[in-house]
Amino acid sequence: MSTQQQEPETQEAPEDPEMKGAQSPQDRRLAEKESGAIDEESEKKAELEGETVHIKVFRYDPEVEGKQEPRFDDFHVPFEKGMTVLDAVIYARDEYDSSLTFRHSCRQAVCGSDAFFINGKQRLACKTQLSELEQPVRIEPLPHQEVVKDLVVDMGHFYDQMHAVEPYFQDEDTPEVSDLEEQHQSPENREKIKMSSRCIWCGACMSSCNIAAGDNQYLGPAAINKAYKFAMDDRESEEIKEHRLRILEQEHGVWRCQTQFSCTEVCPKDIPLTEHIQELKREAVKKNLKFW
Repeated sequence: MSTQQQEPETQEAPEDPEMKGAQSPQDRRLAEKESGAIDEESEKKAELEGETVHIKVFRYDPEVEGKQEPRFDDFHVPFEKGMTVLDAVIYARDEYDSSLTFRHSCRQAVCGSDAFFINGKQRLACKTQLSELEQPVRIEPLPHQEVVKDLVVDMGHFYDQMHAVEPYFQDEDTPEVSDLEEQHQSPENREKIKMSSRCIWCGACMSSCNIAAGDNQYLGPAAINKAYKFAMDDRESEEIKEHRLRILEQEHGVWRCQTQFSCTEVCPKDIPLTEHIQELKREAVKKNLKFW
């Protein structure tokens, strides 16, 4: 009798649902595809039944009644290897809620338009891997900025501060149009300022700065870094450099920085922002020193 009881167990073992469930959804689909037991439509369905990532997205729309109270919406997005936060938000918008609003453009960490507050830190959504984050992934607009709708913030003040430092090359010694020549820059000087030129105007550093949050007139780390790029360029005259330093050493300029390094920590382009600010402080001091 014992032999008769064991035989059916041996026959059913290959079809044991627990053993089958031990396979990952991907392994199961691959096995089914190889055996020819799955068509294109069922493959698509199987993908959607696979692993998902849970994201919580900040929602706010001042123009729509019922959406004027800030809230978080939950989305469960199918996960794929290499998926970024931006990929997940785009999927949520395209597949679940077309009213979900956010900025994005190049998707290559160049345009700076998709800077969000992700799991408590300013990050570029297109550069942030979902696999590196704890779930649920909390996605919010940049702090210390006025929210226009959902993840979109008003960048007007940020741009005003950037333009306040005159972020363009100035040289009183530029030749006449008739005899224009190249203005050479030494390799050493280029090496000195190259990191400052990587700024993509994303606003992450400004959002992380406690001083900027409390002082609306503070130029902020991004604008000061942009000024550093030109102030340290040896193709501009000393007079122009002094002009830039006068802008930077004002009450709401470099001296408001308290060296907290928060801007440097969140910069997606790894610019040593705090270091640049401190160097401009030293330049301002040297300019005001007088020897008799």
